[in-house]
Amino acid sequence: MAADTKGEFIRCPRCGQKTRTKVLPSTVLIEFPLFCPKCKRELVVDFRRGTLTSKASVT
Repeated sequence: MAADTKGEFIRCPRCGQKTRTKVLPSTVLIEFPLFCPKCKRELVVDFRRGTLTSKASVT
């Protein structure tokens, strides 16, 4: 996922839909609990240099 300077919403690594979390290219998230409103799951993700990596499912 490549984000522009204005920011972009993170997409769920499971279903591909937009989440409510917005990131900039300089944003770094480590072990961030990301909730997807569509699939109703919480995933632990890392976001570095515009790349999203899913670690585990919490629920």
